[in-house]
Amino acid sequence: MSATRTRTNEEWLADLRQEGPARGAALDDLGRILANGLRRGLVSQVDTTAPEFDALVDDFVQEALLKILDSLDTFAGRSLFTTWANKIALNIGLTELRRKRWRDMSLDQLTQTEDGEYTPSFIADPSPRPEDVTERRELIAYVGRLINEELTEKQRMALTAVVLQGRPLTEVAYRMNSNQNALYKLIFDARQRLRRRMSDDGLTPEEVIAVFGDA
Repeated sequence: MSATRTRTNEEWLADLRQEGPARGAALDDLGRILANGLRRGLVSQVDTTAPEFDALVDDFVQEALLKILDSLDTFAGRSLFTTWANKIALNIGLTELRRKRWRDMSLDQLTQTEDGEYTPSFIADPSPRPEDVTERRELIAYVGRLINEELTEKQRMALTAVVLQGRPLTEVAYRMNSNQNALYKLIFDARQRLRRRMSDDGLTPEEVIAVFGDA
């Protein structure tokens, strides 16, 4: 494993904003930093000695890198770039752990609705209020429609596999005959398209996510 290069805040931003080897090296270095930070930050939340923990960290790192690339313009420079990035990764890790109950449902945990469509079991749970269930169903349909209408075929494949299904980036890149850098670019562009469409429809991604916050 190659050593992680030390960068200033300005060098992190410059490397991550450009295409090519410099960006790839920066993503690799940042990924290692975030993984180490997550292992320290999540020690009180999960069993870090469990066999599946490394895979869990890899998923959180991939999601964090995408979020960081999407948020570079919001970095104000009041702290070290890596401190800012680690906070994003830890927040994602904690949020994903809370949502794991419904995001990672297996087929055995799914339930069939009256119209024959499969939906996450939290929707069939009698505890949520009827209006919450309805809103969640509507938003699931809305997001699915946006993905089909706004994204190219490759963007749909990348976003669905990595973000929605939680597949490892390396596996998806291999299956798409691509590489990780190209996949990051596909998912970044896909998110930007969806964000613009949501904005046109009077919604923000945060508002959509909030509906599932207690799921």
